[in-house]
This record gives sequence, structure tokens and C-alpha cells, in this order.
Amino acid sequence: MKILEVKSLSIPEVKVIRFARFCDSRGYFSEHFRKSDLKNHPDTKDVFQRIEFLQMNESFSVPGVIRGLHFQWNPFMGKLVRTLSGHMIDIFLDIRKGSPNFGRAAMYDMPSERTKDYCEWIWVPPGFAHGNFFEAESAIEYLCSGEYSQGCEAGISPLAGDIDWALCDKDLKARFDKIASGGMIITDKDRNGFTLENWIKDGRSDNFTKEM
Repeated sequence: MKILEVKSLSIPEVKVIRFARFCDSRGYFSEHFRKSDLKNHPDTKDVFQRIEFLQMNESFSVPGVIRGLHFQWNPFMGKLVRTLSGHMIDIFLDIRKGSPNFGRAAMYDMPSERTKDYCEWIWVPPGFAHGNFFEAESAIEYLCSGEYSQGCEAGISPLAGDIDWALCDKDLKARFDKIASGGMIITDKDRNGFTLENWIKDGRSDNFTKEM
């Protein structure tokens, strides 16, 4: 895995890891994951020294789908996510009590561009609610640092009026709003998820703190 760049986003605990593709007239080859590289690279080792990936998921979405914003405890689950095909825009929301960014959400644009000589992962650590929306038929893959635990999950509605979007790229937020107001495809569970205010009142929210 040839790591080209690691950058922190507007909420710095969320990272984007750019890795190389080796392109020629046939197409490209990419080693998109190697545990030792993530654990030893100077810009990722502080994060991934203590992370083990225990589950891999793949999902497919049609245009106009909004998913999230999901999180889990017992065990906690961080996600390393990439776009396999199509166009995903990833969404992350800080739910760590005491964090200076608590209640703030942002987005990152992750189209699949097969002619480029790189691809990217986004790392959304435990303590964040995670989701995405899609502007084209899209397949994504994500590696999880915890196994799914039924009964130990919840979600903030991506439509909740008390999410703070001040750190979010304005163009990405406008694209989200366009889908949200124009026939979005979203489950009732996600649409009717917690508001931040109601989640804070729930005792389970105490699982998530800035010390995570």
C-alpha cells in the first residue's frame, strides 16, 4: 500500500488517506489496504496502532439515497470507507460529549474516478455518527473496527434541525439540501432518528466522550 498523503479534515480526528494506483494501458493495479503500512506510516500510526479491523461491508445505492447518521457502542465502531464506483459524499458528525466540535458535522466528496493515479479512504473514528449520500449509482466498501452489535446502535437524523453545519463545505451542503428537498430515498429509521437535543437526553449518549 503506497500511501501518498494523509490529511485531516475540518474536524481533525477525521482523516483522508490517499494511496497510489499503478496505471498502464491495461488499466490500473492498487494495493488498497495493508495493515503494517497504516500502523507504521508516520501520519497514520498514532491512529492505527490501536485499531484492528474486524468486519468488512459493502453497500450499493441508487441516486438520491441518503444513509445515516449511524453509530455504535459495545463495541465501538470506527469506519474506513472508500468509493468503489459511482459518487459518494461522506458525512460525519461529532457526538463526543465535551468535544469542542460536539454537534458539528461536515462532508467529504468521494467520486470514483478510475482514470486517476490515486484513490482515497476516509477514516471516521468511534465517537462520530456516520452517513453518506449519493449522486449516482454507487458501490462503497468499508472496514469496521468493531463487529456489528444489534441493540447497541442508534442514529441522528441527517435532517435534524439542530446539527451545526458551519464547518461543512457550502457546495456539498447545497448538494445535500437539493437531494433532501427533491425526492430523497431514505429509510423511516434514518429520517426519524434522534435530534441532537434528544440524543443528549438519552443516557446512552454518555458512552461517547472527548476522551475516546
